[in-house]
Amino acid sequence: MANFTGFTQAGLNFLQDAWINNSKVWFDEHRAIYDNDLIKPFRLLVEQLTPTMLKIDEWLETRPAIGKTISRIHRDTRFSKDKSLYRSRLWLTFKRPNRDWQEAPAYFFEISPDSYCYGLGYYCASKQTMDIFREEILNDSEKFLKVIRCVKKPFELVGESYKRPLIKEQDEKISTWYNRKNLAVMVTNQHIEDVLTGDLPDILAKGFKQLVPLYDYLMRVEMIKNIPKL
Repeated sequence: MANFTGFTQAGLNFLQDAWINNSKVWFDEHRAIYDNDLIKPFRLLVEQLTPTMLKIDEWLETRPAIGKTISRIHRDTRFSKDKSLYRSRLWLTFKRPNRDWQEAPAYFFEISPDSYCYGLGYYCASKQTMDIFREEILNDSEKFLKVIRCVKKPFELVGESYKRPLIKEQDEKISTWYNRKNLAVMVTNQHIEDVLTGDLPDILAKGFKQLVPLYDYLMRVEMIKNIPKL
């Protein structure tokens, strides 16, 4: 298996140019850059991270293919006012196969022309998911506080919160999580040069392993959510 040696500046430029030109003709003319400087390194990155990810969860989807672990660059414009054909970013995810993938916890890494980010969380958590998450916090707050010790630098908690606290005078360490409508912990970095080297898999593997306690906690939420109701 070939090793990941980094993305290229040509690949990053392609992301910006595809979005600016917004043309299938332009995209097809420059398709070789997309295939060789973006999709190929993404596949190598997935393959190199796979052993680490399967140690975290043996049921994670790890096939290095578009639509499995690698995102599509083509946008679905059917229900959007924005009719741009292409995204200016690409990403990979490691998650269990799930029909409702948008509300399943996932590890992710994303690049854009001038920045990258990575972390763990939900694309769009359902109300049911977040309600169970909150119940679990209240059931054993001490356990939850131990779990979130893994969320330290360089990671930060993000996600929309309710405008009013759901519980008054709640411990701030808990309330900042409890009041989220959606959540993720992530690193956002403007030092885009990081993705141009072969060090990236080690950076991601270290970060993903750091978040294992939180991943296990979120998977417990999934288990509870999927228990059949009598």
